[in-house]
Amino acid sequence: MSMNRPAAVALATALCLLTAACGGSASDDEASAKSNEAAASRTGYPVTLDNCGQKQTFEKAPSRVVVMNGASVAEVSTLLALGLGDRIVANQQGYGMSEVAGRAAAIKALPTGDVKVNEAYDIPREAMLGLRPDLVLSVTTYGFDQKNGFATRDQLKQVGANSYVSPQGCDDDPSQMTVADSYQLLRDMGKVFNVSDRAEKLIAASEKGIAAVSAKVKGEKKPKVMVLFSNMAMGSNDFSSVFAHGIVNDILAKAGGSNAFADTTKATFADLSKEKVAATDVDAVVVMSYNDPNPAAYAKKLLKEFPQWPAAENNTYVTLSDSMYLGPSNDLAVQKVAKMLHPDAF
Repeated sequence: MSMNRPAAVALATALCLLTAACGGSASDDEASAKSNEAAASRTGYPVTLDNCGQKQTFEKAPSRVVVMNGASVAEVSTLLALGLGDRIVANQQGYGMSEVAGRAAAIKALPTGDVKVNEAYDIPREAMLGLRPDLVLSVTTYGFDQKNGFATRDQLKQVGANSYVSPQGCDDDPSQMTVADSYQLLRDMGKVFNVSDRAEKLIAASEKGIAAVSAKVKGEKKPKVMVLFSNMAMGSNDFSSVFAHGIVNDILAKAGGSNAFADTTKATFADLSKEKVAATDVDAVVVMSYNDPNPAAYAKKLLKEFPQWPAAENNTYVTLSDSMYLGPSNDLAVQKVAKMLHPDAF
């Protein structure tokens, strides 16, 4: 079929507009680039995070998130605090209790993906790939180690899934963790899901609350505090679940206290004999409960066992759970610990 020149030019122009197959001038390319930048500005994407030396680029908000166990609730609590529970297709984290009303029940109600965990009590590689995630959260790089039977970050990338390791998880050294790491986790998830405004509001509220508490206890004597899990053995000695370093120390400092056992080890946990514990002056006790229905009973038993402590003489203790960990609720722990240590300031 023959076609006159004007018609042919018109058709060619239309095809160029539809397929972008025709070359353009430099100004056209610049205009296109600016248009793409403007679109990205409106949507917030793409977002790129440098996470443990790996760049993870998100073209859109994840909709199929898998949260690995890692003996943490920081990641799932952060997602819930940001209103992102509906993005989770499989969650392996759980704690059984929380300082935040309704959080433990909300975590329990999340889907698990009907996964049979492996010997490391987490999601094995084949099951992970079968969940078709677009984002996998892990507490440390351990959760992406092939030797442990897990999908690696490269394997996840091959099936279109990004991966994220929480702050201080790159080197698996929680002894250096602070409340600022909880804020970093919030900020990173805010960027990934394009809800940075929510993240910043949570951070600002937490910072304001902590600053107000710290101001009230400023200049006060800093009592020595023992922080430990209730009814939990982690080492060979009688007291093997005693915190020596990590985020708990930052919380204690902000609450006007100090860790009674910070000088016993450089590790996160101290593995202590009964004699060492007995010989240490302890002004107050923070009992952290993990699925223990009655942590107060453990605290009272502990104070009775060491009647020489100032903590025992004054019955000074508080029970806490997830707010003492990495997560979005550290301000609650600071407040509760400060009120225990310095009741006259409130």
